[in-house]
Amino acid sequence: MNPQDVVFAESKNNVAYVGFANLPNQVHRKSVKKGFEFTLMVVGESGLGKSTLIDSLFLTDLYDDKSIPPAKGRIGQTVHIESNTVEIEEKGVRLRLTVVDTPGFADAVDNTYSWEPIVDYIDHQFESYLRDESGLNRRNIMDTRVHCCLYFINPHGHGLRPVDVEFMKALHTKVNIVPVIAKSDSLTKTEISRLKRKVLDEIADHEIKIYSFPECDSEDDEEFLAINKDLKASLPFAVIGSNTVIEVKGRKVRARWYPWGYAEVENPDHCDFIKLRNMLVRTHMQDLKDVTQDVHYENYRAQRLLDQTGKANTKNSKKTTGSYDQVVDISEKDKMLQEKEAELRRMQEMLAKMQQEIHQQKKASNV
Repeated sequence: MNPQDVVFAESKNNVAYVGFANLPNQVHRKSVKKGFEFTLMVVGESGLGKSTLIDSLFLTDLYDDKSIPPAKGRIGQTVHIESNTVEIEEKGVRLRLTVVDTPGFADAVDNTYSWEPIVDYIDHQFESYLRDESGLNRRNIMDTRVHCCLYFINPHGHGLRPVDVEFMKALHTKVNIVPVIAKSDSLTKTEISRLKRKVLDEIADHEIKIYSFPECDSEDDEEFLAINKDLKASLPFAVIGSNTVIEVKGRKVRARWYPWGYAEVENPDHCDFIKLRNMLVRTHMQDLKDVTQDVHYENYRAQRLLDQTGKANTKNSKKTTGSYDQVVDISEKDKMLQEKEAELRRMQEMLAKMQQEIHQQKKASNV
């Protein structure tokens, strides 16, 4: 029996069946075929285990030859950006993971404005995406925008340092910031709880906007509701990273070995590593991308359009000849962008309406 016969048979059995209930499956197949992209930025001073944690999170060897610079070389060190991309495949699903590292951050004696190269990098990715989106070939745009920034907090800093506060205030409107307490195995459980409360209090006092988990509704399943609640309560995540595999009670685990015992990376009783990985990969990766697209990128794009309009008006007022064509050209581009936005909104409304009809149809069938 071919697919057409199946659809015909279903239509005979159920007069109300049209077929658009299969749309999610079509989107799923198309997404799996295309693959997924995710860009993760890691920021923090040297020696906090950033590279080890990333290798542990994604079971990769992006930083197999990483070394910590000596103290003398870090005195006048400046921040530079390093980007590494790796293709990961799991059960037929391909992920193009880009990890953006920021060696040199907070390592110098004077860290004033050390976050500016990071801000410039994020803005450059927004600008590149805006340029590609406004071009003729929009089908194969490579998304290099930063979807999440893991900010590593020193476990022995007794809270946030001034450079931590200034960094997060400079970037919280441009990227999803997820704070993590590094090397939490150096603290007791009581110390970790106390440090978490202090960090969250200071974040609130300085009005810093970190990544906010989406609000759940009644339609979400109970398991996701419980996971979401647990993740919210765990911020900032206290993490451990290790590339060392040891054998414990007949099973091999990633752990940090000490004379007095060991700390398992993937043991929820030892740290929040599992919660962080679940949040980044299994439960909230798409939401991180959606917030980047709908909030941070849209804010940047709107500001760029305002800047272009302001420049066009300034040039038009100063020049009486020779500038008309240029202003018209800019306004035409703005008009095209607005038309594309309107078309996209119409498509989103149609999809939302179709999803609502599917939901109502399922309710009716259950009744």
